Amino acid sequence: MVRMVPGNSPIDATSRRDFVRAGVAGAFLAAGAPAILRGAPTAGQAIKVGLVGCGGRGTGAANQALNADDFSVLTAVADIAQEPIDACLATLRKQQGAKADVKVAVEKPMQFVGLDAFQKLINTDVDVVILTTPPGFRPPHLRACIDANKHVFCEKPIATDAPGVRNVLETSQMAKQKNLNLVSGFCWRYANHIVAAFDQLHSGAVGDILAYYATYYTSPVKPMPKASTRPAGMSDIEWQVRNWYNFSWVGGDSIVEQAVHSVDKVAWAMNDQPPVSCVAVGGRQIPAEGGNIYDHFEVNYIYPNGMRAFVANRQIEGCYNENADYVIGSTGELTIGRGPLPVIRDRANPSKVKWTFEGQKYDMYQKEHDELFAAIRKGTPINNGVRMATSTMLAMMGRMAAYTGQEITWDQAINSQEQLGPAVIDWHGSFTPSPLPKPGVTKFL
Repeated sequence: MVRMVPGNSPIDATSRRDFVRAGVAGAFLAAGAPAILRGAPTAGQAIKVGLVGCGGRGTGAANQALNADDFSVLTAVADIAQEPIDACLATLRKQQGAKADVKVAVEKPMQFVGLDAFQKLINTDVDVVILTTPPGFRPPHLRACIDANKHVFCEKPIATDAPGVRNVLETSQMAKQKNLNLVSGFCWRYANHIVAAFDQLHSGAVGDILAYYATYYTSPVKPMPKASTRPAGMSDIEWQVRNWYNFSWVGGDSIVEQAVHSVDKVAWAMNDQPPVSCVAVGGRQIPAEGGNIYDHFEVNYIYPNGMRAFVANRQIEGCYNENADYVIGSTGELTIGRGPLPVIRDRANPSKVKWTFEGQKYDMYQKEHDELFAAIRKGTPINNGVRMATSTMLAMMGRMAAYTGQEITWDQAINSQEQLGPAVIDWHGSFTPSPLPKPGVTKFL
């Protein structure tokens, strides 16, 4: 497992305060003061939430966690720097409005900074940990949470290399044995209109699935800054972590970090059974200083029954953008993303609509947390571990095929020994990541 060296952290305080301050206790008085959570909580008991990774996604996830339960309270946060913590807490207080004094109860000693901040947070009495750091940190963070008996909301993807995926598979089994919740950030699995579409798919509404084509064409997510903007004295590790999306060891590359949502829907369609093999193309069309990721991929997956799945993604400015899914069956075709609602059309008569979603769509991001906190209350754990590992590995398999130019089997991919990042992550340390991959030259490991 990757080991982290914290470096100098400006916050070393380990003292803790009970979050039920005078204002909090007064606000909860009508329903009874919240007790410390021990096992499945009863009505009125607080569920204490800790957030690791205070960027935009983390802030959104924390707000959804606070909205998911009347007695969920954010009591601890962690990040590599104080600035995102301050911005996160300010945004959450604004979003929570009149409830902010009750819901956002993060005292200064519970704001942890540095590479070891996640462990300091886990060592507190939080009940649920939200993991929204760059995915290269996910395996050790998740393992530490489960070791400490915390429920977890874990953003996608769950790793950036195969050793990380295997580690998470072990951790998910540990969570199951401990009856801990492990809910993933593969949000489409919690979107009711998409769930309904896949229910139709699995019930035979399109006949036998012949092919799946998914697109994830977008603009660049976090463009790599010029090397000249790197502050003097900034270490390799800090530079790479601060620009995490552009380095495969931290972010996983665009297909693993972003287009993995499309890959996850392919996996879902195939009942999370892996393909036999895949081939892929990809590369870097628009040069960038530093970084080692591609700006486009196209992967062809081959399944045991002869079905083929095609996933294409691109992140280049000024191009056609689309995020859609086309599932071609023997009798019908399911289309997602070409309109507000999924639709199934008759293959023999495409103008004939066989099915479309009817009803009110709900917020899939909120639904993830609604189900997590309901499961905690009921004492009926959710464990998304295997499926989130499968989908991450499926995207990673496509990346391996594109990087090497080789056909890669599932067994090769899941057993890969390639570790992309440093064995020890020292905030002040040096690390030279692998160069931009060259198909036919870069070797599979």
